[in-house]
Amino acid sequence: MEDRYDVLLIGGGIVGLATAYRLLERVPGLALAVLEKEPEIGQHQTGHNSGVLHAGLYYAPGSRKARLCREGKAALEAFAADHGIPFEHCGKLVVALSEEELPRLQALKERGMANGVEGLEEVGPERMRAIEPYVTGVRALWSPKTGIIDYRRVACALAQEIAGRGGRILTGQRVTGITPRADGVVVRAGPREFFCRNVISCAGLHSDRIAAMTDAAGAIQIVPFRGSYYTLRPQARHLVRGLIYPVPDPRFPFLGVHFTRTINGEVLVGPNAVLAFAREGYRRTDCVLADLWQTVTFAGFRRLARRHWRTGLMELWRDWSKPAFAAELARFIPQIRPEDLLPGPSGVRAQAVDMEGNLVDDFAFGESPHVLHVRNAPSPAATASLAIGRELAEMAIARFSL
Repeated sequence: MEDRYDVLLIGGGIVGLATAYRLLERVPGLALAVLEKEPEIGQHQTGHNSGVLHAGLYYAPGSRKARLCREGKAALEAFAADHGIPFEHCGKLVVALSEEELPRLQALKERGMANGVEGLEEVGPERMRAIEPYVTGVRALWSPKTGIIDYRRVACALAQEIAGRGGRILTGQRVTGITPRADGVVVRAGPREFFCRNVISCAGLHSDRIAAMTDAAGAIQIVPFRGSYYTLRPQARHLVRGLIYPVPDPRFPFLGVHFTRTINGEVLVGPNAVLAFAREGYRRTDCVLADLWQTVTFAGFRRLARRHWRTGLMELWRDWSKPAFAAELARFIPQIRPEDLLPGPSGVRAQAVDMEGNLVDDFAFGESPHVLHVRNAPSPAATASLAIGRELAEMAIARFSL
């Protein structure tokens, strides 16, 4: 085999690229390559998110998400400034529509304060209207340092840094097998074989399948959830200045239907959260029977579905009914009408679920011989990517004696 490396990273999304970049920062001259199955990098979760720079408001204090989101946001903003990538602190307003939501809003405020969210304040109706003139509600949290960015541009800049530091990014390389050896690992990608001393898997929607190739399947599995957006027609964009979010339901890691101004000036509304019938099923009609069968035969998913089937049906109804979707949005901005909504993008969230049907909330890493695994890295993984990469690089240096 001519393809020989010290470290091979599987997955050319923003987490895999950030990890490769951090490794080459720490260990110059490392023989490193990133394998990406698509023709280009960042084609899945990296390229299908809403571009929000999260400030760390939602995450359990002391969790990996809380710690790495805060660190990662600062690192990403510095990286963007150094590479000429525009970003903006447009701010986020988390709106309570009724008195019943105020205890959850207060709990969210306490969590945000514990996480050191910069500038966080609770505001009443008058201040809410000054921030977002068309929003309705009884109280809100204002996070002025929440921002927006284009993660595709960040991924491309990371790729350039990796190449400039001697790393390789090999696209069109779908990993089909991993075989351990006494002195390393053989990774098969179609007809090619790569020998490497060590592997780091950042495979996103296929992370559990890569883990299974190393006999480290574990007790969690990726369940794909599709989130579809509409965009506001240009004549309605004035209704939203920045980011408007509902008070989240603590039972779910999803943040609910919200309004997101993007760095290019569009306004996204959504997403919903419905089961995707394919790991990369971005359209309602996309279905891969093998993917769907793997999901519905997973005991953890069946337990999850039994507990939350009513919520799932409501999400499905809003997914198919534009008037129902618009009605949900109009609870926050009454001027929204169905005709204001144009078809928008969609994404698929790689959500790990355990055998008991619990959605794995925090970032999760794992290990097998010569391999580190990113087992769960949903939002805010893009915001936290450089911090996740730093942590994985440190783990790899210690574990692999790089």
